[in-house]
Amino acid sequence: MARIAFILLAHKDPQGVIDQARRLTATGDFVAIHFDRRAPLPMFQQICDALGDHPRVTFAARRIRCGWGEWSLVAATIEALRAAEAAFPQATHFYMLSGDCMPIKSAEFARSFLDAEDCDYIESFDFFQSDWIKTGFKQERLIYRHWFNERKQRRLFYASFNLQQRLGLRREVPPDLQVMIGSQWWCLRRQTVEAVFALIQVRPEVMRFFSTTWIPDETFFQTLVAHLVPRTQIKTRTLTFLIFTDYGMPLTFYNDHYDLLLRQDYLFARKISPEALELRDWLGALWQSKGLDFPLVSEGRRLFAFLTGRGRIGRRFAPRFWETDGSLGHQRVVHILVAKKWHVAKRLTAAIRARSDIPAVDYIFNESEANLPDMGGVESSLGKRERHRRALVKLLFDQFESNHLVFCVDPSALSLIADFDGDRAETRILFVDSRFDDDYIRGHMERVGLVSRDAPAELADRLLPIMRSDLEHEADRLKEAGFARFTAISDAAPTERNALAIASFLGLSPEEGRALAEIPSLFAD
Repeated sequence: MARIAFILLAHKDPQGVIDQARRLTATGDFVAIHFDRRAPLPMFQQICDALGDHPRVTFAARRIRCGWGEWSLVAATIEALRAAEAAFPQATHFYMLSGDCMPIKSAEFARSFLDAEDCDYIESFDFFQSDWIKTGFKQERLIYRHWFNERKQRRLFYASFNLQQRLGLRREVPPDLQVMIGSQWWCLRRQTVEAVFALIQVRPEVMRFFSTTWIPDETFFQTLVAHLVPRTQIKTRTLTFLIFTDYGMPLTFYNDHYDLLLRQDYLFARKISPEALELRDWLGALWQSKGLDFPLVSEGRRLFAFLTGRGRIGRRFAPRFWETDGSLGHQRVVHILVAKKWHVAKRLTAAIRARSDIPAVDYIFNESEANLPDMGGVESSLGKRERHRRALVKLLFDQFESNHLVFCVDPSALSLIADFDGDRAETRILFVDSRFDDDYIRGHMERVGLVSRDAPAELADRLLPIMRSDLEHEADRLKEAGFARFTAISDAAPTERNALAIASFLGLSPEEGRALAEIPSLFAD
């Protein structure tokens, strides 16, 4: 059975460190502590007095002054890891934790999880090819030497960097290493840790290289593990659940996040607020519990993005839906079918294709299969379409050899609709004004990944009024946008009214409009 040695890096809250070590060792696991040398000595002494004679707790042989982005964080990790590897020969796995981490599963579950597959859990993405780094330095992290702390010695950091740039003092990455990048929160098997120590023993130049890179805690272990371990034995993920805010800071969890945390497909979470005393008590008791079943739905990050994204509509500094590829031409007519219920819109486009000469495609900016013609590869991926949206529509006009084109748009893409409406081409909009019952909204939340099929009913119930309000808000914004050629149909309207709206939208006779309005089960879910 798996036995875990936790590598605990902390710099504050000595009582919290003590409580965490006692909690984790109460189930038979181990803890190796590195307490930042920047912290006052009495704090460290408090930890030593409480845990110094604990048989399943050990301390790093050397305390290091740690700074964000520096090699010191890796050096501290290595010190604690060496202590754990030597002190606990029974340990099968070594798990990185901070003082702000707490378990969100039981020790029983964690051991069963680790026993299920013989592998290492560490994010390990190609440094140069992946988009893991979103902003700031990328290759500059490696090819220049960094001796100063960017946060505390900003002037020296950038003076050194700029001088190296001017003098051309670039350096090469060790030629046999593929540099990888990922989260610093990993869980490694004993044989992997032993292999890492063996490598840095015989290749000190690897340590020298990483010791002057920037933010090496995201590259050092990630690179060495990928170099030493077959890819089939690496799960490129972390077992610690964390969410970053728009400002690049870890989201803090509080008492009311308990249910959410337990449903995530992770063993620990970071970071738990020091003030969330009830949450800490609950999670502490959870680690020692037995016989619990954990339904995993992993909707946490999508929920956070959804809830924080509400209210931001219309506050962008640049258009995100459109590229200015020139006018479509004043002689052309764009027919935009707007519907939240995509299946209703696609029933109508299928009928338009079958009963008229007007070309009609589906959700060309949302779905791979959208009834597009062969266009020489430009239609082969959503990425290509999204990069050249207006150019795509121009090509469709040319491909169909028609001055009319029907395509579908989700009501959330109001900026896209408005951009077409401002074009020299004539734009007509037909809105499918739908009613949403609770079952549809629950299904919609599942389809967009906001909740999973196995999510507790109470979670969906709490989100129902929020999602319903969002859908109604989308419809209201569309209706109030003031589009000149705007019509609507709905299942609540008489067939005659729907027929006239469709006929006006497509430029058909009233009889042809009625034939489309009377499509069997047009509005059915």
